[in-house]
Amino acid sequence: MKTLGLDVGEKTIGVAVSDALGFTAQGLETVRWDESDYSTASSRLEEIIQKNDISQIIVGLPKNMNGTIGPRGEASQEFATFLENEYDVKVVLWDERLTTMAAERVLLEADVSRQKRKKVIDKMAAVMILQSYLDANQ
Repeated sequence: MKTLGLDVGEKTIGVAVSDALGFTAQGLETVRWDESDYSTASSRLEEIIQKNDISQIIVGLPKNMNGTIGPRGEASQEFATFLENEYDVKVVLWDERLTTMAAERVLLEADVSRQKRKKVIDKMAAVMILQSYLDANQ
């Protein structure tokens, strides 16, 4: 059984998946969606969940630097509840503070062009969220 990691944004969802043993996270794809209509992502997420034999989903929870939860965090909580109800799979919210900035830094250090960074930043953030969770729970 594998774990899915999601970096949920307003227009895209970065997707990462663990290996079967839960040691490493690999970026899978970025799903384009409309946050006001969950169905715009649900069929693709269902395919990913079934194809990869997913047993749990880690959803990045964007907290404010002082630990409080703002509008983006609330949106992630609502989406996590939807996922749990829709796919009958355990969903864990995981603190994702600074993961997008860290992903951006990694891509900058790798000298990835701005245009290419924009295409992979959410997937990279999902990898960092999932890898952080895996490392903390081994």
